[in-house]
Amino acid sequence: MIIREAVISDIKQMQEVRNAVTENALSDPNLVTDKDCEVFITERGKGWVCEMDNRIAGFAIADLKENNIWALFLRPECEGKGIGKKLHDTMLDWYFTQTKNKVWLGTSPDTRAETFYKNAGWKVIGMHGKNELKFEMTFDDWMNRKVSSK
Repeated sequence: MIIREAVISDIKQMQEVRNAVTENALSDPNLVTDKDCEVFITERGKGWVCEMDNRIAGFAIADLKENNIWALFLRPECEGKGIGKKLHDTMLDWYFTQTKNKVWLGTSPDTRAETFYKNAGWKVIGMHGKNELKFEMTFDDWMNRKVSSK
């Protein structure tokens, strides 16, 4: 398992991962274009991929402009192997070296993603968009979590 920064040539496989998910699936895969992905990993923030057997198993993208986690997705067959946690932690470690602003994300309620984020220390602060839970992580909460997990 290799976690590394995402590059433009990864976008095709990142899109495959995004469109393979069974929870939080896009209603229309054309809603997130390759250009959107490129902008988010090169201009708005940064992305990371997890490679296993020369194939992208998952990816994560943080958006500094909106202080948002834009993406964290795994191929369904790669769930439960610690990949999501490694991508998540790498992304938040980087995010909080760039800014001390709180970061937020949205995900559907009653999903494995909701449980994942709660277990990772995120706090539900309300609703967002079309019936999504809005989660938030502060710099202090992230630093305290890292200290207490050592």
